[in-house]
Amino acid sequence: MDLLEKLSGRIHMEDIYETLLYVEGNDKRKQELYELIYHEDELLSYQTLWVLTHFNRTEMEWLFTKQNELIDEVLRCEHPGKRRLLLNLLFKQPLANPPRVDFLDFCLERMLSKEELPGVQTLSMKLAYELCRPIPELLQELRTMLDIMEADLLPISIRTVRKNVLKAMITGRSIV
Repeated sequence: MDLLEKLSGRIHMEDIYETLLYVEGNDKRKQELYELIYHEDELLSYQTLWVLTHFNRTEMEWLFTKQNELIDEVLRCEHPGKRRLLLNLLFKQPLANPPRVDFLDFCLERMLSKEELPGVQTLSMKLAYELCRPIPELLQELRTMLDIMEADLLPISIRTVRKNVLKAMITGRSIV
């Protein structure tokens, strides 16, 4: 299968399943697919990320070693759709403790950004919570930021995630 050709045009769920079957259990093919994230063609890299978000748990574990590369990519990504998919991939991974400060700052900034897509804001909020959870001082700072957000003015998706994060803070449980 030519992954470059397969993912360059319009793709559907059948194409995603076919691609997943092609790379399943084969690290060389997964690496070939992974490298397309960094392709100059925005559509191709976006669709590659879309395929990667459909990895099963076993295949997703292969991506855990790529966490720093994925974080670096989300920090410099200008495409809002790709940013959402990158955050989605990172949310499915166990996060480093202590957290990368640049990534935590990114998440805190993006969760409050009015210019950001709601999907990016909600994923940023969830990731910020998971990054702050093991460190009480950071958790208190996140709590303050969430309290500042005016819930009545937020879209329902962001309001719901904010409420769920605040509820999780009380119990200290993960939201993953």
